Amino acid sequence: MMSPFFEINKTSTGKARAGTITTDHGTIQTPIFMPVGTVASVKTVHQRELKDDIKAQIILANTYHLNLRPKMDIIQAAGGLHKFMNWDLPILTDSGGYQVFSLSKSRKLNEAGVKFKSHIDGSTHFISPEISMEIQRQIGADIFMAFDECVAYPEEYNKVKKSMELTHRWLKRCIKWNAENPELYGHKQAFFPIVQGSCYSDLRKKSAEFISEQNAVGNAIGGLSVGEPEEEMYRITDEVTDILPKDKPRYLMGVGTPWNIIETIGLGIDMMDCVMPTRNARNAMLFTWKGVMNMKNKKWESDFSPLDEFGTSYVDAEYSKAYVRHLFVAKEYLAKQIASIHNLAFYLDLVKVAREHIVAGDFYEWKDSIIPVLKQRL
Repeated sequence: MMSPFFEINKTSTGKARAGTITTDHGTIQTPIFMPVGTVASVKTVHQRELKDDIKAQIILANTYHLNLRPKMDIIQAAGGLHKFMNWDLPILTDSGGYQVFSLSKSRKLNEAGVKFKSHIDGSTHFISPEISMEIQRQIGADIFMAFDECVAYPEEYNKVKKSMELTHRWLKRCIKWNAENPELYGHKQAFFPIVQGSCYSDLRKKSAEFISEQNAVGNAIGGLSVGEPEEEMYRITDEVTDILPKDKPRYLMGVGTPWNIIETIGLGIDMMDCVMPTRNARNAMLFTWKGVMNMKNKKWESDFSPLDEFGTSYVDAEYSKAYVRHLFVAKEYLAKQIASIHNLAFYLDLVKVAREHIVAGDFYEWKDSIIPVLKQRL
């Protein structure tokens, strides 16, 4: 029986599927890309643009960063993150585990949790599975994640195994805390566990089976897109989606390029997030249906055609390639804003079109034809 949280609307001949996630802040059509709003802001983009022009259906915020600044007392006084940032659509929060992983030189990890130093002022903090759950509840996320440990790539087998087992023990503590504490702000908050195990198939299988047994409303795959070859990411994703429940949404964390997104949708992924569209935009890289554009390239200097004739955002029609190149060369902030809006709108259009092809029944033929085009350098 389908969960009321997730309904599969259409399946393909392979693993790709079109679905609907229902939250108290709105429905989400899957497959979906989630823009990253780390500190309650998608860099350089207004919330109105996110909703009305980019067509974002859900955004991601970060537990680690928001707990350090502005801190939970401010967010709670505002009535939760939705009200604080004036965003009335769904929000997903990650647990802070990945950010703590990235602070490996200034952290101390044990069974209880992780002690780390703030990247802002060097002050010492402690986060545990229970604290992560509490912070995410206080943020008011519609979907929130288990506190896990993410290991680097490559890493030796025994260390990955030990880390995975710790993640599983922490997961049990997250589940216990959630069962004992009520939801906040009057809306439902859905909890996702996270599969770990690096690129070791037997560990991923064991972790996926353990996560599946928890019977959560959705599940995530973590610990990928951390430096492993694309082929390894696809292989592990394929193996894990064979095990995770088919009637629950599957979230692949931190992925990725447009072609990564299309490939992993074909492997049964429903949700993705990545900083790439905004980070690369700020460095003058635009993703388009014809390939990848470097807006600092001299070839655009006298090109007065629209930024992207196939783009869905207002910036694609209102600004020329020559003008946007000029802004980047002149180091004007508007360049980063225009490029970010374009890239995010393209990513949301990409998953929308992918969904249309799943519904039409020709997703895999389309995927194989479009990926070489998306990879072209213009």
